[in-house]
Amino acid sequence: MSGGVPAAGRVGRPAGYGEGRSPFPPIGDYAFLSDCESNCLIAPSGAVEWMCLPRHDSPSVFAALLDRGAGSFRLSPYGVKVPAARRYLPGSLMVETTWQTRTGWLIIRDALLLGPWHNDRERSRTHRRSPTDYDAEHCLLRTVRCVSGTVDLSLVCEPVFDYGREPASWEYVGSGYDDVVAGCVEGSAPVPLRLTTDLRLGIEGRSAQARTRMVEGDKAFVALSWSELPPPRTWEDAAERMWRTAEYWRQWITGGVFPDHPWRVYLQRSALTLKGLTYAPTGALLAAATTSLPETPGGERNWDYRYAWIRDSTFALWGLYTLGLDREANDFFAFISDMCRDADLQVMYGIGGERELTEQLLHHLSGYEGARPVRAGNAAYDQRQNDVWGAVLDSVYLHVKSREQLPETLWPILRRQVEQAAKHWREPDHGLWEVRGEPQHFTSSKLMCWVALDRGARLARLHEEPDFAEEWQALADEIHADICANGIDERGVFVQRYGSAALDASLLLVPLLRFLPADDPRVRATVIAIADELTQDGLVLRYRVEETDDGLSGEEGTFTICSFWLVSALVEIGELARARGLCERLLSYASPLELYAEEIEPRTGRQLGNFPQAFTHLALINALVHVIRAEEAATTGQFAPAHRHA
Repeated sequence: MSGGVPAAGRVGRPAGYGEGRSPFPPIGDYAFLSDCESNCLIAPSGAVEWMCLPRHDSPSVFAALLDRGAGSFRLSPYGVKVPAARRYLPGSLMVETTWQTRTGWLIIRDALLLGPWHNDRERSRTHRRSPTDYDAEHCLLRTVRCVSGTVDLSLVCEPVFDYGREPASWEYVGSGYDDVVAGCVEGSAPVPLRLTTDLRLGIEGRSAQARTRMVEGDKAFVALSWSELPPPRTWEDAAERMWRTAEYWRQWITGGVFPDHPWRVYLQRSALTLKGLTYAPTGALLAAATTSLPETPGGERNWDYRYAWIRDSTFALWGLYTLGLDREANDFFAFISDMCRDADLQVMYGIGGERELTEQLLHHLSGYEGARPVRAGNAAYDQRQNDVWGAVLDSVYLHVKSREQLPETLWPILRRQVEQAAKHWREPDHGLWEVRGEPQHFTSSKLMCWVALDRGARLARLHEEPDFAEEWQALADEIHADICANGIDERGVFVQRYGSAALDASLLLVPLLRFLPADDPRVRATVIAIADELTQDGLVLRYRVEETDDGLSGEEGTFTICSFWLVSALVEIGELARARGLCERLLSYASPLELYAEEIEPRTGRQLGNFPQAFTHLALINALVHVIRAEEAATTGQFAPAHRHA
């Protein structure tokens, strides 16, 4: 259902749009916080401009990211919009912002709290994975310290529920000014919101506000909670919960395995981002935290990425296992296994396992910098994409290799998915990139069907099923021959689809998935052709829109995933110097907080698309580990493959 009540009385483009500087912060300037059940994005101004509750994919409570009138929660010095510095506390998803005013200095720390497991008297209604020692407390905590001089502090919390449709109505709790709750102007709020603080809160129309003058040594806290758990009531309690959350993140990142290398910080930030994009109750991994951030400024290439894509599974497992984050890998694999047990495999699922992700257009929202439509849901969930079976089988293969055994319970799942690939590999589909044009015989889809049969045969041998192994290997060989006959042009370059000369970055996976050895001339020709011909200012496009019927208009930026794939592929074919140069350039495009959206505009370095994006950070891990291990091999003479398919 589209349409609805205007967001806080505003419809269409925000005031000032198209008149000089954009009122929207650059996509790459947002900070990302998570408690592994919900997340938020905080602008440099100190405003929470994106938050969906109670889950990552729920309707928004703050959505100024998509319409300046759709709700925000700002805490900052009065009259100051640009901080002196921002950083993540090392090894965490907690943000520290330092502010300088004309009269003093202020430090604000933000975190989505994690604390001891709290479902002891009553079992959780959402968790399917085994309980851990820590759990989300369903509270955004913001602490303030004045470290020099005097600073006027301002707080403005204005939620607008249901994607900007339902303005909030605040009421005091108790006899003081330190506790308020938000409902809707008409009816009850979809999620209960409570604001507690040691400041004095006032209710100003649809917002809860506070203002005070802080002097050196003063401290304050503000907690926004949506939980039955009690929120912090004192500074000491708030500080303790902040420390506990920091300790959780320190313990978590310490469990990983990271090389002693200058790029370690990027690997750790990517690992933390991936952890933040998980949904702990089920183990699902979101593609990104947001919806409808544009791939083309002002364009229509705007999608909802707050779901779990099956194709991400093999890259996610590889990245997590490589960094020693086995628990997260196992939980995501358990989610994938749950999805594979019933009915036909879909392209994507809701993070709770939902199968229907009906797409609606939110016409009442202006969109980020006027990019419309704004979407909730994703119509691609019921597309035919023949790569999903290969993703599942490669995931099973990676999972089994980490244990050197195939659990009996996985065999029926494995067999069902291999048989689906065997049945459908000759059919056209919408491809890896989910184009909305007519189905085609995409080479990458055939490649992933080969992966399904090849990995299936290997696993059948491990499971001592020689008849299945022989049958599936024979079909894998048939698919292999078909691709080599129809998916390669006269130059010996793999092409996007049968009967076309168009290039496609997905074919960089040919060496990474071990379809052909890296020293095969067709592999080298493909990698070099993509590097030289499918790039814009040296960064890789998915495909050229003029050569591909993707059902959309307009251009798109370079896909950062594909550029990192190119780094890995260049390492594979022995072009280490070129790979390192591209890798260093890509790292220079990281956001100020070392995060990545989906795309980069090469001319400006601007980040485009949903943010932060899991697939990009997974490809970063793959690329950096490829380069690091290749450089180590150059000095030791022994190459350790940066993948688990060798």
